[in-house]
Amino acid sequence: MSRRLPLGAGETARTACARGLLRAGVVEKTGELLSAAALAQRVGWAADLVPGMAAELLAEHWNAADVDVLASGEDAGGRKLPSNAWMALRRLGWTIEAPDGIKVNDRIVRMAQERAGRALRSAKWRADLTAGVLAAWPADPARRTGGEWDAVREAVPGGRYLPSGVIRSRTRQIAAFEREHGRLPAGVFELEEAPRAARMLLLSACDGQQATIERSGSDPRRVLLRLQLPTRPDPRSYRDWTWVACPIALPPTIPANAVLHLPTLRMAGGRVRADLSYTHAVPKTHRTGHRVALGVDWGLNTLLSAGATRLHDDGRLTALGTGAQFRAEGVLARQHRLRRLSEHLHAKADQYQRLIGDTTENTGHPLHTRHEVLREETRRVSARRTNLNGALAWAAARWAVDQAIAAGATVIYLEDLRSMEAKGMGRTMNTRLSQTVRGQITDRIRHLAAETGIAVVTVPPRNTSRHCPRCLTPLRHRKAPDRPTTAGWKWAICPQPDCGWQGDRDQGAWQRIAARGLTHQTKTVTDRTTGQTVIRTVIDKLEATAVITPTTIKASRSDRSKTGPTRPRSTRPAPRRRRAPSPTSPSGPAGKRPEGHAPTGRPRLPRAAHRHQNVTTTSTPTTAGHRPRGAALGAGFHLHTHATPPRWEIPLPDTTSGTGSLS
Repeated sequence: MSRRLPLGAGETARTACARGLLRAGVVEKTGELLSAAALAQRVGWAADLVPGMAAELLAEHWNAADVDVLASGEDAGGRKLPSNAWMALRRLGWTIEAPDGIKVNDRIVRMAQERAGRALRSAKWRADLTAGVLAAWPADPARRTGGEWDAVREAVPGGRYLPSGVIRSRTRQIAAFEREHGRLPAGVFELEEAPRAARMLLLSACDGQQATIERSGSDPRRVLLRLQLPTRPDPRSYRDWTWVACPIALPPTIPANAVLHLPTLRMAGGRVRADLSYTHAVPKTHRTGHRVALGVDWGLNTLLSAGATRLHDDGRLTALGTGAQFRAEGVLARQHRLRRLSEHLHAKADQYQRLIGDTTENTGHPLHTRHEVLREETRRVSARRTNLNGALAWAAARWAVDQAIAAGATVIYLEDLRSMEAKGMGRTMNTRLSQTVRGQITDRIRHLAAETGIAVVTVPPRNTSRHCPRCLTPLRHRKAPDRPTTAGWKWAICPQPDCGWQGDRDQGAWQRIAARGLTHQTKTVTDRTTGQTVIRTVIDKLEATAVITPTTIKASRSDRSKTGPTRPRSTRPAPRRRRAPSPTSPSGPAGKRPEGHAPTGRPRLPRAAHRHQNVTTTSTPTTAGHRPRGAALGAGFHLHTHATPPRWEIPLPDTTSGTGSLS
């Protein structure tokens, strides 16, 4: 298979990953067919050989001196270290051998060195962050002053643009160490233990003598993975290793012309999963030159609010329509219920653990069995939460990218909410805000947008929901559009008489985000550590031009002068609907409803809502006063995720401009 990817004009190479599953294998020497269980056993034997060697390497070099040498990128002779971690470790002389009595080829050792080298390289950033926080340790770790924040940002590499939440979490970790030991740690290597080596096979560190992958000639959607696996858990010689051919069905997300790379094999639920990496051609994205942008605002129950904005040649900004919303209150309510259940199980398991003591010595304790049952149930609940968050993140990301494609946008602007910490809204609401899947949604939006050549840029979130999108005046937030004097947070009203804009808070926010991104697109930079495009600062001169110009001119209420002849009006207007029933049909009932009268009953639920789904039935708490339709009937995920805004959230005509002050 050719490893070179042909690129056309305006294209670039992009490497992504997809999941696959190894369902069976064939021993090439004997023709023996391996079932999924037998194949998982053999892969597990090979995977068990790697963590031990990787853990030994990590324990030996888990110190500041060795990590600095590896991160410097040069060896003792001044030569540049290779990019592959296993090659860099061998250049430095950090080698490892297989346990006594175990015979493995050099490629198994490579995978262990690759795993250890990646972990040691990733520790450099945490070491510098911890050293900077320790160098500027505050007088009160729970509350830093403004000067102490400036000092710690100067001490941390790249601390100027580092989210404050990262510094706070590291500060809490150091403070916990100080309370336990009565002193500050010397560094991250005393604060944290060496990471545990995962039970997986990094085949990317191997060559054709250990594993190969080729597409099927007849069906491009299938590939054949060949790799050497042991025939026993403790191979004594090379005769205990044999070649096994494993067919893999490619997911439909992998293009037919993509270049495949050797996957990473890992064990999950007694099956072998393959993380298939591939490289394919995608359109190039640009940092500047955007004319149509999609602004996306975050929320809680209304998870995403998005709309498109156009930048005209004369510098004006106009909104393309009223935007849309992705509402997931039912899914988030279920996730909140599972979180509370998980906390309850954890608390109960911890209580059993305190009563049992050391589980290695008290395996016969009467509560030991109950403790194991609780741990298994906790694992199942955590898996349900993970799957639910993953499904929600993919659905929200797909919706946002589809909005950008439909509007013809070339860039998506998102708020950078990594530093957001929910405060002052109650314990329950603060927790729900902090545990939303914004990070997963952002990663998936970048993944899907890159396939179509749409750039994704994060912008500062300052005052996006506070200022008017048309005049930048601080807004007055009210309970609802029909309650303009009741303080709230959902509905926003501009107090400027010449503007008078009002609308949903999130609708104004996405307009502000898109306008800020289009006016600041020349300030877009690429983060060196993550490779993501960001706008880090807000320039006052550019911010003054980030206003949305209304597409229609609103007539003044004070000007009642005539602009033309008065239209003739009938003295007897026709009724809105007939006041008498329609004639009765011969075979119909005794009468009909009046024509034009729409049914007032709610539409019937889909068939999925009437199916009994047993343990997967979705239900939400009813004590909070909110119950999504079909929740108790178990309609599943999609009945709880909506992409259509409710009718009351559509901007209404301005009815409060003449009411005077609302303060």
